[in-house]
Amino acid sequence: MSKLEDARKIINDVDRQMAELFAKRMKAVEMVATHKKECGLPILDTAREEEVLRKNAEYIQQEELKSYYVNFLKSNMSISRSYQHRLLEGMRVAYSGVPGAFADIAARKIFPDASAVPYPDFKAAYEAVVGGECNCAVLPIENSYAGDVSQVMDLAFFGTLSINGIYDMEIVQNLVGVDGASVRDIKEVYSHPQGLSQCAGYIRDHGLIAHEAPNTAVAAQKVAQEGKKEIAAIASIETASIYGLKVLDKSINASSINTTRFAVFTRFPNRNYEKDNYFVMNFTVKNEAGGLGKAISAIGDYGFNLRALKSRPSKDLIWEYYFFAEGEGNINSVQGEKMLAELKKHCSILKVIGSFEKEQKLDR
Repeated sequence: MSKLEDARKIINDVDRQMAELFAKRMKAVEMVATHKKECGLPILDTAREEEVLRKNAEYIQQEELKSYYVNFLKSNMSISRSYQHRLLEGMRVAYSGVPGAFADIAARKIFPDASAVPYPDFKAAYEAVVGGECNCAVLPIENSYAGDVSQVMDLAFFGTLSINGIYDMEIVQNLVGVDGASVRDIKEVYSHPQGLSQCAGYIRDHGLIAHEAPNTAVAAQKVAQEGKKEIAAIASIETASIYGLKVLDKSINASSINTTRFAVFTRFPNRNYEKDNYFVMNFTVKNEAGGLGKAISAIGDYGFNLRALKSRPSKDLIWEYYFFAEGEGNINSVQGEKMLAELKKHCSILKVIGSFEKEQKLDR
C-alpha cells in the first residue's frame, strides 16, 4: 500500500469518527435549543463562543494548525446556530400591542426566528406564558424618559414567572405619513402619549394638532387606513414599513437618549451558577423600626451592589409597599446564599425573580 493510500485510509477512518461525533454534537445542540426555548434565551451568545474558541485552541499544539482549527470551530458554531434557528421556528413570544409596536420590534430582535404574538395588554401577554400559550413574554419595565412601567413591575411581584434577561433598546421617533405626503402637508399627528411628549417641541414648532393613540403602531395603522396627506403618526421606521407609510422626518424626539428596557419573562428560571452577575428580586420588609435600612445593609454587607430600588404599593394592605430591586453580583454563589439568608431575617416576603450574566443592548 502506498503512502497516499495510507493517508486516504487514515482520513476515511477519521471522517467516519467525525461523522459519529458530529451527530453526537448536534444532539447536544438540540438540548441547548430546548433549554433556550424554555428559558427565553437568544441563540447567539458571543461571550460563550469567544470563550470556547480561546479554550479549545489550546488543544492544538502545532502553532501553524491553530488558526485552521479555530476556523473549523467557527464553522461548527455557525452550523449549530443554523440548526438552532430551525428548531426555534415554532417558538412563540408574547408582547403587548399590535404589530410594529416597540415591544414587537424588541421581541423580533431578541428572537428573530420566533413568532411574535400580540396581546391587548401587559397582563394578557404575561398570562399567555403562565398558561403555556407562549414560551416567553417581552415586556417593558422602564423607559429613560417616562420612568418605570408599574403594571409590569406588579406582574413580576404577584406573578410566578422568572426574568431571564433584560435588553435595552433605543427608541427613535419619526414622523411618518402616506406616500406622496410631505412635512408641509401635515396638520394633525397621532401617537402614544409618551411619543407625543417626547416630540412636544417638534409638534409645537410645526403647529400640529396632537391626538393620543394606545401606542405608536395603532397610530400608524390609523394613518394608513385614513390615507390622508394631512395626518401623520409618530412611530418607528419599522412600524412605518409594516403599514406601508413613508418616513417624512427622522429622529424628531427631543432627547437623543431615549431607551426602553425590556425584560424576558419565562416559566423556567435560567441560572448560570458560574457567570450570573446580575439579579432581580422583590421583597417586603417587616413592620419594624429600620426594617428597610437593615434589608439594604444586608445586601451591601455581603459585597452586592444595589443598582436600583423602587417601591410599589401592595394591593393586599393599605399603606404597605413592596420593593423591586436590581443588583450586581452572583446571587447563586455561596456569598449570595448567605446574603439571601440574612435578608430573609428582615423581610416578610423575598422572591428572586431572576439572575443572568449581564444586561444587553439591542442594535437599532
